[in-house]
Amino acid sequence: MNDQSLKIIFMGTPDFAASALKALHEDSPHEVIALYSQPPRPKGRGQKMQLSETHSYADKNNIPVYTPKSLKKEQQQKEFAALGADIAVVAAYGLILPQAVLDAPRYGCLNIHASLLPRWRGASPIQRAIWAGDEETGVTIMQMDRGLDTGAMIKKAAMPLNAQITSQQLHDALAQMGATLICEVLGEPATKGEIESKPQPDEGVTYAHLLKKTDGQIDWLDSAAEIDRQIRALNPWPGTYIGGLKIKQAELTDQITDQPAGTILDKKGLIACGGGTVLKIKILQPAGKKAMDFASALNGGYVSVGDTLLAKDIS
Repeated sequence: MNDQSLKIIFMGTPDFAASALKALHEDSPHEVIALYSQPPRPKGRGQKMQLSETHSYADKNNIPVYTPKSLKKEQQQKEFAALGADIAVVAAYGLILPQAVLDAPRYGCLNIHASLLPRWRGASPIQRAIWAGDEETGVTIMQMDRGLDTGAMIKKAAMPLNAQITSQQLHDALAQMGATLICEVLGEPATKGEIESKPQPDEGVTYAHLLKKTDGQIDWLDSAAEIDRQIRALNPWPGTYIGGLKIKQAELTDQITDQPAGTILDKKGLIACGGGTVLKIKILQPAGKKAMDFASALNGGYVSVGDTLLAKDIS
């Protein structure tokens, strides 16, 4: 380690966090002295215990891993403090950090948040930005405090949102953006303890509430544009559906109709939506089947022209 190197505890769990962990370990002068991740969880049909993306990377690169279920106990907080970190970097970790943890590193804890704060504080900023029809989003590096994404902002980077992007695509882009941004923030000023920040404004605060499976149910009374954003925002999880039919991909059209909302208009997959707008269904998935294009679903008898797709809860 040299004078330009910081001792970092990285706290993150999914692949969004893994991008930043990899960048800090491989492309920065700093030393990642420990990873804090969610514990391994059972996954798949066999319910085999599976490590998180960050945990797998840390194991391969000889980074010590800690997987507490909580950081509320004094013993866990002392263990964290004893690592002697200069700074902690947090990205989609999944646990609330008590004040004792926030205060333990010399320069506190920085968070990589996938929105342009103060817009979309909370758990699902990527999906909410698409669903709301935002024209841009980005990443904010902030100094953490006890509030929900309320800490002072250190640096932002923005990107435009195109009309076709899905949450998975945006997730991947913002993961790389966050990895680049945190390395920039932890440059020379940080090694000198000179990280500058500014408070978040009171204006423009919105909350990205945690997604639920029921968010995926389509209401054809919504406009085609709203439904298109919903489909893209909830891809891949929880997905969008109507009854037992999952709608995987759609396309906006400029057509209009006087048919009731939810009516399949033709063999090309056009469907009536609210306000006389029309959406084109491209990929769908009947219950118990693989995803298929609209023509295949039509030929297989899963949908028919003139049908009205009705909402039913799916299990």
